[in-house]
Amino acid sequence: MKNNNIRIQESLIKGLKDGNKQSYQLLFENHYADLCDYLYKFSNNAALAEDLVQNIFLRLWEQRTSIHIKTSLQAYLFKSCYNEYMTYLRTQKKQTDLVTSLKHEALFELFSDSQTEIKEEKIVQLETAIEALPSTCKKVFKLSKLEQKKHKEIAELLGISTKTVENHITKAFRYLKTSFGSFLSF
Repeated sequence: MKNNNIRIQESLIKGLKDGNKQSYQLLFENHYADLCDYLYKFSNNAALAEDLVQNIFLRLWEQRTSIHIKTSLQAYLFKSCYNEYMTYLRTQKKQTDLVTSLKHEALFELFSDSQTEIKEEKIVQLETAIEALPSTCKKVFKLSKLEQKKHKEIAELLGISTKTVENHITKAFRYLKTSFGSFLSF
């Protein structure tokens, strides 16, 4: 029985590498729900778990010709999901650190009477930098960071996915760090 299961897995992997959409669909159908459940246990967020698992399957299809599975297919998929979640957490931490840094900088400047001119200049520069963001990116950033809306709320409000919301916020932070970074100490 075990040898038969191994042959089925090998056949699915070979089919995937050859671009067989039926093999890919079988892989998806056989593993999607389990992988979502697995990531839900880490994140406690069903939408996030689904987005991350979809990313894994998308990447699996895109990189199908170059994948090398040294363990079982199931172990490979679970490890990929774990790595995807860890990458997501690192990205979230960087964004949180930047917001915290911006808040601390702003608070420091608010209470520093000797640097009122510099404070006003920084506020104007930050506002200018935010206004220079692309339209959707600016909307997403303002909804998230100024109005404190959750990613899911923003996604529903703008009719985009939560992953797209995260991408816009990441893009905004990169831009703000570049254009406003001279005043920040990281």
